Formats: sequence, structure tokens, C-alpha cells
Amino acid sequence: MTNLSEQQIKFYNEKGYVAPIDVLSIQEANEIREEIETIEKKWPNAIEGLGRNYVHMISPVFNNVCLNNKILDAVESIIGKNILICGTTLFIKNANEKGFVSFHQDAKYIGLEPHNWVTAWIAVTNSNEENGCMRMWPGSHKEDLKNHEQKFDEDNLLTRGQTIENVPIEETEPVILKAGQMSLHHPTVIHGSGLNRSNDRRIGFVVQSYIGSNVDQVLGKIYVQKARGEDTHQFHEYSNVPKGLMVKEDIISWNKAKDELSKIFYSGATKKGKY
Repeated sequence: MTNLSEQQIKFYNEKGYVAPIDVLSIQEANEIREEIETIEKKWPNAIEGLGRNYVHMISPVFNNVCLNNKILDAVESIIGKNILICGTTLFIKNANEKGFVSFHQDAKYIGLEPHNWVTAWIAVTNSNEENGCMRMWPGSHKEDLKNHEQKFDEDNLLTRGQTIENVPIEETEPVILKAGQMSLHHPTVIHGSGLNRSNDRRIGFVVQSYIGSNVDQVLGKIYVQKARGEDTHQFHEYSNVPKGLMVKEDIISWNKAKDELSKIFYSGATKKGKY
């Protein structure tokens, strides 16, 4: 077992995140990038916009990442042994593009209650200050959810461009990861990321999120997969394990799941963005 140490758990509880955690080899990280770029080449635009979500439903490579034992051991240290996968997301910032992620809290619009869940951000490429790594406001998870302005900025990688104003940058901490390393963060910790000013892509494969089996979706419907333990509450419908890369049957299920997710993300919104 590669559970988090007592020191790592204390760090998470105090700051709302923990990193870096070694989970994948460089070769495994490269396989994820190759899978992404194969899809981009063979199925242009398939994993853009809303298509960046639930990607573990269309690729055995992506699905296997979610079931990695090193990742699950770390997650178990935080949410317990009954673990469901409720979603995945690709965060891709191409070289010298304007994409950014405004400061926000995941729990604001995602509808997962109670907050017995954790987001795993897995670095497919190195993630650092030059290429726009995440920045965390340590300890912010101990406070209530903040007001988020819905800005719908076209360069913002979030659905609504949801933004917490006046976050003190000098109090935030960069989450620097090497390819194959992971961070875990709390549903209510305030975080965001800046521009990629490097000459390569910055790619994150994000399990958003691993949830305990006691967590319900109060805004809509999600499709889960059991990762470990038992589903003690049976709140959710199960997704199929992908049969291959972009198999027709899997794509039908993927599209259905994305449609339901969009309803959750835009619940109460006056318009929709590209994500």
C-alpha cells in the first residue's frame, strides 16, 4: 500500500491540498499524451469543449489511469476505502496560448454532497510556473463557499468562467509537478492557474473527482465506476468500461454522460460557455 503518510495527511488537512505524489512512470505519462494526441489526430475536435469530460469512458488507457493503485491508495487515505470514479477531465494548455483557469472552488457548481471527495490532478507533462501550473490558496478550504462571478471569458477553461475576485496572489502557492506526479485537492480549496508561456503543451489528466460511496449528486445525474471497496449507497448509475479507443457503443454512452454533466455545470446559469 502506498497510502499517504501522517505528515502528508496533516499537510492536506491544514492546506487543502497535498503534492507532489509519485504515481506514474514517465513512460505511463507519455502513453497518456500519446493517447490524447492520437484522438486529436484521428477524431479532430472530439476532446475539445465539453468533450474533454468523461474521457475515461472512451479510452482503456485513460480508464486504467483512474484505477491505478498508487493513486487509489493515496485517495483512500483521504476519503476512505469505498471509492467511486465520478468523472475525468483533460486540462490542456497549448504553447503560448491564452488559456487560464480563474480562481474558484470545485464544490461551487459540481453538486456533490457531502464533501467526502477529492480531485486528483495528474501531470502528463511537467507542470510549473512557466507553463501555468495550479496555484492553491492554502487553508481556504476551511471557510464557506465564496461568491463566484460568472464571466464566461472565452480564454477561461472553466464552464462559466466562474471567478472569485481579489484572491491575494502573494498568499497562493504553486503546485509544481513533474510528469507522472499528482496533487490531491479538497472540494472547497480556492485554486486557479495562469498562462502557458512555454514552448510545449501543459497537460493535466484530472479525475474530478474520486467520491466516497456516501456522496450524492444533488443537481443532476452522473455516471460512476467503482474503483475500490463497495458502493454502500447505490446513488448513481454505472458507466461501461471502454471496449477500445473511441468504440461506437462507448461514444453513445459518453455523449449521454456529457449531456447530463452539462446540465449540472450550467444549473441556474443564464447562458452556456464552450466547456
